[in-house]
Amino acid sequence: IFQRYNALNADEFDDSEYDIVVVHDPQPAAMIDHFPDSHARWIWRCHIDLSTPNESVLDVLLPSLARYDAAIFHMPQYVPRSGNLPEAFIWPPAIDPLAPKNIALSAEDAAYIVDQFGIDVQRPLLTQVSRFDPWKDPLGVIDAFRIVRETHPGLQLGLVGSMAHDDPEGWDFYNQTVEHAAGDPDIFILSNLNNIGSVEVNAFQVYSAAVLQKSIREGFGLTVTEGLWKVRPTVAGRVGGIPSQIQDGETGWLVDSVEECAAACLEILAEPGEARSRGIRGKEYVRQHFLTPRLLRDWLALFNRLDGNDTGETQLVTVSAEAA
Repeated sequence: IFQRYNALNADEFDDSEYDIVVVHDPQPAAMIDHFPDSHARWIWRCHIDLSTPNESVLDVLLPSLARYDAAIFHMPQYVPRSGNLPEAFIWPPAIDPLAPKNIALSAEDAAYIVDQFGIDVQRPLLTQVSRFDPWKDPLGVIDAFRIVRETHPGLQLGLVGSMAHDDPEGWDFYNQTVEHAAGDPDIFILSNLNNIGSVEVNAFQVYSAAVLQKSIREGFGLTVTEGLWKVRPTVAGRVGGIPSQIQDGETGWLVDSVEECAAACLEILAEPGEARSRGIRGKEYVRQHFLTPRLLRDWLALFNRLDGNDTGETQLVTVSAEAA
């Protein structure tokens, strides 16, 4: 099936029109096999953690990956150990500050939007924006919320995600999340099926007393970047690419358990001034490292290098796959 769909996509693609071809993630990686005489430079952009792959699956991918001129990973440790990979470049993803999800939104506008979904704008709100996925741990978020609510009875929780009609596992875990919430009127489980879009996600993040991302496994976690960009006190799991975004105790809170997540939220609610100071520092860190101008600079530097025109003005981080 994998080979057949790569062939079908290759039939729809004319590589002769392009100087650079960028292919994202494993699913379409074998398209390159259908262009043995291509004059374009091919780049494979991997958005997932391949540090501990299923070796039998990786063995299927490696012959195709070896044909690429370059590979890109979020972090050095995500590069699998293999001598068959092209040169691996390391740079994190980024958010677009001008996109509807990230544009500046006033507190008044945010409150007006979240009010449409039943949120009581006179009471504080915690929000996690994520797929309904066990690795995002929405059940643990609900448990942490219940601990915090013992001393803050007016607290509300928003679990805001996106559902795909062809993802039965996502629906199963969504139903588990709803069951775990047990009809609590202060827990709002919302998705695109409730007309949640980019602006609504923005509003929930802006309005929240704290943004959570209690992942137990994570690739990079751009929802953390989004929360920090909006000067929100951000509490997130100490996994994947999240520690590269949050300096614990300086720009946010890194946690390893339900109890630590609850304790961080309690600290935010008790000391809003200090929490905002961390949020301000977090926004500045995002501005320097995780916005699209930096990402564009990295892409242009790589394009120049592959074209033999490396100016040396932008330092590109590389890693050997054997030493990854």
